[in-house]
Amino acid sequence: MSREALKAAPPTELRELDGLPDCLLAADTRDLAALLGGPTLLHLAGSRQPPLFVCALLHGNEDVGWEAVRELLGGHLRRAGRLHLPRAMSLFLGNLEAAAKGVRHLPGQPDYNRVWPGSELPETPEHDLMTQVVEVMARRGVFASVDLHNNTGHNPHYACVNSIDNAFLQLATLFSRTVVYFIRPRGVQSQAMSRFCPAVTLECGKVGERHGVEHARDYLDACLHLSALPDHPVPCHDIDLFHTVAQVKVPDEVSFSFGPDAKGGDIGFTPDLDRLNFRELPAGTTLGRVRRPGARLLVYDEQGRNLAQRYLSLEDGELRLRLPVMPSMLTCDATVVRQDCLGYFMERYERQARRADHRTGASAEHAAG
Repeated sequence: MSREALKAAPPTELRELDGLPDCLLAADTRDLAALLGGPTLLHLAGSRQPPLFVCALLHGNEDVGWEAVRELLGGHLRRAGRLHLPRAMSLFLGNLEAAAKGVRHLPGQPDYNRVWPGSELPETPEHDLMTQVVEVMARRGVFASVDLHNNTGHNPHYACVNSIDNAFLQLATLFSRTVVYFIRPRGVQSQAMSRFCPAVTLECGKVGERHGVEHARDYLDACLHLSALPDHPVPCHDIDLFHTVAQVKVPDEVSFSFGPDAKGGDIGFTPDLDRLNFRELPAGTTLGRVRRPGARLLVYDEQGRNLAQRYLSLEDGELRLRLPVMPSMLTCDATVVRQDCLGYFMERYERQARRADHRTGASAEHAAG
């Protein structure tokens, strides 16, 4: 497809290219929409097949994936004088319209990481787009799938999987010993690709942190040099495995605030709430103060049931944990809270009590009670 045809295509139509367009590596995230026109799948040659599949910019304001790929490909070009990778790579650049504006997604757009096959959201053109991407990659074959993200709260770098399988966990621990298993929310990229290959989502810290870009770049380079993924179990001493058991949301009708006094809104959350991420919190930990009678949070489990009363209590106006949990991705970014969620609750996953070939949806044996 020519540069002119790329730009002329509708914004939700898949653009597919063999090779790297001139000047693309010189572009930052805000320039990509002007250069490519919209979501683009690039196939890059390499010595081994099948390709490593890499996703970047499914959320337009999370630039770690593109920055890591820019550095990775630029380094190979400088060393070899041409772009021929140790393993072929297919790169999907997602919500470029949102990236041009520096936002997660534009008003009227769905979340690009909730519309992959298996999504529970109402159908949109973006659902068709992601189905196209999956079909193209399924035909080509995929060595492994890596989806790169930043997050807004204080979190360690960690990997997420949707299947408790040896190859998936090997791929995850190549990035971090901290691994999170989840099956909800539905419609995420890694869940769709897990039908065809080991797949991970990587959370690489906050936007603008140099370590996140370097970590993601070096991880991708390591993946490209792998001849195969080990299929033996990851030793227990090399992994901290957690299970996401609930998603915490603020209802649309409930207002909230963060800050030193947290005085505004129906719920005033504890300042620096995101500092609680990846800490094992005891029952009774305070998350904030309810200022309007009836204001509440929603806490959805893996089956989509609201179990707020199981996890939260209201005592003397304070919103407290009823059970010990470990939060992840708690954020103090109000836009992210509204567009996605406040965060997640996790529990440790006891691997030794479960089979290592557990597949998404194939068993009711979960670490959550």
